[in-house]
Amino acid sequence: MAAALPILYSFRRCPYAIRARLALAAAGLKPGLDLELREVHLGRKPPELLEASAKATVPVLVLPPEAGGPAEAADLVRPDSLAVMEWALALHDPDNLRRSGESDAAGERARIAALIEQNDGVFKHHLDRFKYAHRHPGDDPELHRGAALEILRGWSAALEPGGWLLGERPSLADVAVLPFVRQFRLADAEGFDRQNDLAPLQDWLQRFLQGPDLAAVMAGSWAPRRAWRSRRWIYHLALAGEWRQAKAAGVYERSTRGQSLQEVGFIHASGADQVEVTYGRFYADAGEVLLLTIDPDRLTAPLRWEPAPDTGECFPHIHGPLPLEAVLAAEPC
Repeated sequence: MAAALPILYSFRRCPYAIRARLALAAAGLKPGLDLELREVHLGRKPPELLEASAKATVPVLVLPPEAGGPAEAADLVRPDSLAVMEWALALHDPDNLRRSGESDAAGERARIAALIEQNDGVFKHHLDRFKYAHRHPGDDPELHRGAALEILRGWSAALEPGGWLLGERPSLADVAVLPFVRQFRLADAEGFDRQNDLAPLQDWLQRFLQGPDLAAVMAGSWAPRRAWRSRRWIYHLALAGEWRQAKAAGVYERSTRGQSLQEVGFIHASGADQVEVTYGRFYADAGEVLLLTIDPDRLTAPLRWEPAPDTGECFPHIHGPLPLEAVLAAEPC
């Protein structure tokens, strides 16, 4: 039996998750081989994440219990990006991002910690109130933009001698801060690029934006476009037109393609690992199809896992109408 892998809950665009993935990749870890990556939709966080972390923010890393003895559940959770990065680089840090073993290791680590604290504290405070001004009514976004730019000017001055925040080589501070400077630029790229007093910082950011490290963790297995499907939820394929009719009626009563709940007696559904096969067998040529994500705890009718007559494989069946409140999402297949 294959050993259980660490589980990383991530969200591809989140700067905290980006920096965690950068550190994991720098340590040589690969999704599917060294860890299981679960892309999270922040509007419907899976129950597994909610159980692992009280904050339920990404990233969260859940380690498998060590062989040979039980462990406290809390000891197996790395609940934030810095904890994930430290765990990864403690395993393997080929570029010495943490500056271990340097002649002034304690001083270097203190400078790294101070830069990260400044980023995660005051810079993030101003970034949020500039980039997401609609979430902070009453705050002046331009005031916060100016305060953030003052911090960026300080970082730009630190970059000028060697091109990195701590000199001529990247450190953990660069990895931790770069995704947030990227986010600041995304809020107003033209305005950022016109800041003539930020030339070293702009060059530093462009190396990151155009480099292979960011590209690797924003594509492929590190950053899937589709959210991970929780095994605590069930899934139903619906014709888009029939789903629109259900929303107008206030309840969904189709069983499967071409058949109603009244005709069959239950609504067909699938488990997380059954969706693709079901789609391929019954819906591949059906035109516009939506995948409904359903929370079984919100159902008002019995849910039973019952064998299919042709294969004997058990599928979830909803023995009654599907209330719209039980549908967490309806997304194109």
